[in-house]
Amino acid sequence: MKIALLGYGKMGKVIEKIAVSRGHEVTLKIDKDTPPYDITTVDVAINFSTPDSAVENIRIALENGIPVISGTTGWLSEMEAIKEVCSARNGAFIYASNFSLGVNIFFELNKHLAKMMKNLTDYSVDLEEIHHTQKQDAPSGTAITLAEGILENTAYDSWELAPVKDASKLAITAKRIDAVPGTHTVNYDSEVDNISLTHTAHNREGFGLGAVVAAEWILGKTGVFTMNDVLNIG
Repeated sequence: MKIALLGYGKMGKVIEKIAVSRGHEVTLKIDKDTPPYDITTVDVAINFSTPDSAVENIRIALENGIPVISGTTGWLSEMEAIKEVCSARNGAFIYASNFSLGVNIFFELNKHLAKMMKNLTDYSVDLEEIHHTQKQDAPSGTAITLAEGILENTAYDSWELAPVKDASKLAITAKRIDAVPGTHTVNYDSEVDNISLTHTAHNREGFGLGAVVAAEWILGKTGVFTMNDVLNIG
């Protein structure tokens, strides 16, 4: 298939390498200084552009009948508008805060653990995420997805960045350290023990592989999907 990369930073280059290794062509590479382009020449668009350009990039592709895989976080206030464009154009769209196949399994384990811990009130829960210093948003979209899975099954009413003074808020600690692709930990702590669930990314290739797998899956489909649909889990 022919792929447009919307955003050609570090992730875009990883995705290109993986896509080519799987027999695909990257025929468009769109970055901030790219001149006007014809998106209709590709089969699918993979968006890892910056948050301030993501919405327009996604909209242009969907309005031209091109399915979109998007991994950019920090723009979700516009999600409903994008879903409306997708529906109006009978298009196809997948957003994931993290395309790593392992992370999406981690999301489901997180939900299952939260359900198991729901009535064990001696345990408090918090989240920690660690990323490289170039990451623009905090907390990460992955941490927010994990928090949402916990909020569905506990008495916390929302999440906040640590430190948190209100006991009704789920605390997320966000750390930025050079050369860390992404580490996420869910901690359940009581006076007698601790239960921790951790996913550690060793490099960016897991994110890139998941995005390409999603692009392969979405061809010929119509609607708004998640990685659960791609992996047939949850």
